[in-house]
Parts: sequence; structure tokens; C-alpha cells
Amino acid sequence: MSNVIKIRQITRDFYLGQEVVKVLKGIDLDIEKGEYVAFMGPSGSGKSTLMNLLGCLDTPTSGQYVLNGKDVSKMTDDELAEIRNKEIGFVFQTFNLLPRTTALDNVALPMIYAGASKAQRKERAEKVLFDVGLSDRMDHKPNQLSGGQRQRVAVGRALVNNPSIILADEPTGNLDSKTSVEIMNLFDEIHASGNTVILVTHEEEIARHANRIIRLRDGMIESDERKEVNLEVRS
Repeated sequence: MSNVIKIRQITRDFYLGQEVVKVLKGIDLDIEKGEYVAFMGPSGSGKSTLMNLLGCLDTPTSGQYVLNGKDVSKMTDDELAEIRNKEIGFVFQTFNLLPRTTALDNVALPMIYAGASKAQRKERAEKVLFDVGLSDRMDHKPNQLSGGQRQRVAVGRALVNNPSIILADEPTGNLDSKTSVEIMNLFDEIHASGNTVILVTHEEEIARHANRIIRLRDGMIESDERKEVNLEVRS
């Protein structure tokens, strides 16, 4: 297995006036291609800050971050924007969809930045919406969709550019329990098809979908547990 993520001695400090708040305190982490990882930890543990760094939404104060063989810790904002668009698919708790835009166009949006033609965008977005179970809702706008359907659109948008990693920040936080199960089943399918999936969650039952649970506390990794993979063939 090859590492899709390799971070070494990552720190992140924030400044409040004269005070320095050390949020991440020298984290080492490897994530292999095709892993399914959940980050957990209490509020203030650093899990969201780490997620932002992994997603190239923020840069570390010190340390090295290599994503798919590229050192992103020293990149410019423009280079980071390109990496975000090509390598990372984001799913947020609040969906972050464009309200006046159809499901199809919301999903196709990252492909505009990637320079795909209109025909390519339409074909790929239609396929992705079919894959996430929304082929009958392509022309609907977000306010015509349920919460679960909106999150499926967001998942489709995350998948459309075939990214190296899917990052999901509390992806079921705004959903009821039945819809949460459906969305997590969708993430299980995405992982089963070969994608690297990284979740941030505070819910144990959501984290249990992952094969590896990394717990953070006070800006450091407290524990890193891998599940035994059951290789029995079910008849």
C-alpha cells in the first residue's frame, strides 16, 4: 500500500493578541491509499484544525505535509487551490450547496475549475448523481430536496473530480438518525469502491464505520486503533 497522506511534526499555532494558542503540537501521521479513517476528540482537541490542514484549507505553522507525493506544506495559495480541486473531495455538515443551482450543476461545479467541457461536465455529473441515488432529482434545487438528498448532492460533488481523498466533516451532523444511516451506508460504498475516506465526527457509532479511529486530545494523537479486517467470504 502507498501512503496518500504523510505528515511529520505538524504544528498549528493561532495568535490571540499577544497570546499564542498551540492547537496542534507536533503530529506524525500516515494514511494509506484506500483507508477509511475517523478522527475523534473532544471540542478543542484539534481535530477540525487537522482536517483543515489535510484539506489544504489551512497551512501548518511548522512541519511537513506530503499529499500523493507532493509537499503541500510550502505551497502558495494558488497551488493549494489547484490541489484542493484535483485531489480532495469535501463533504460538510451544512452541505454548502449553491441555493439557486440544480443538483446537476452543483455536482458539476468542481469540473468547471478543472477546465472540463460542458459536455464532459454533464456526462460525469449525471453518472455521479446516479451513483449516489439521485438520478431522479438532477434538476431539483436544494430547497426542493430533503436534508439527506442535499447531502447526497454534496457527496456527488466531492466525488466528481475523482479525488485522492474524500474529507467529511461531521457529515451526518444535520441529519436525523434514519438519514444518517443511509448517508453512512453511502460512505461505506464509496470506500468499498476504492476511495480513501476521512471523517471527523464526535459520534462513536459514525466512527465505527471506519476501519481506523484516531483520537486526538490537546493537539496530539492520543490513540490510533485499526480494526481487524474480516476476510471471511460470506456465502
